Amino acid sequence: MGYSKWITGALGWALGGPIGGLMGFALGSFFDKNDAGTTSSRGRAKYSGTEQRNSFMVSLLILSSAIMKADKRVLKSELDYVKRFISENFGEDAAAESVLLLRDLLKQDVNIESVCSQIRINTNSATRLQLLHYLTGIARADGNVSSDELSMLRRISAALSIPFQDGESIFAMFDKGLDAAYQILEIDKNVTDEEVKKAYKKMAIKHHPDKVSSLGVDVQRSAEEKFKKINEAYEKIKKDRGLV
Repeated sequence: MGYSKWITGALGWALGGPIGGLMGFALGSFFDKNDAGTTSSRGRAKYSGTEQRNSFMVSLLILSSAIMKADKRVLKSELDYVKRFISENFGEDAAAESVLLLRDLLKQDVNIESVCSQIRINTNSATRLQLLHYLTGIARADGNVSSDELSMLRRISAALSIPFQDGESIFAMFDKGLDAAYQILEIDKNVTDEEVKKAYKKMAIKHHPDKVSSLGVDVQRSAEEKFKKINEAYEKIKKDRGLV
């Protein structure tokens, strides 16, 4: 199998630490053992857009494997979701290679806290929110989120240092009810109209696609879906309250 299209490019911060170790196991001799076993000490160093993008992709696949195994079964709908997402945002070549790599990663045990610690050190909050949004989509791929999957999502969210309320807002983006709309904006149903408007502005800034521009136009395009959910939630609340 060949991973030259993106894996063997500049991986950036994902080359070392626990993520590099998992990748080295999956890809055999590609990674030097010393590189794979050491944790990056550069922290939030200056990496190129390609390095950031590829490191995000690898992190996404590793945590995807953890979500898919959370309920002790790996469904075709979940694999299809991963392939479709990567195909739409990163291209057909990346999708084909990613599915092969994901199948190898599914055979491994992932230390969630260690992997998330490496991600947390090297990414900003907007990138971590985008990652959690994608992982929630996998859990919802079969139309239902099991208690084991939700537990894993919350574990990952906490390990990424995502505030609890922010995590619950992401999870609510996959529901369509009015209660979910308030949860997406991180407000109670009893707040004033002015507080609703302020909450919307705050969430629109926090989740704006430009926040992940360093990961490239493909990830930025994916972030637009999350941004759209915030706008839809606001419009639903406005309609229910009769706001202009």
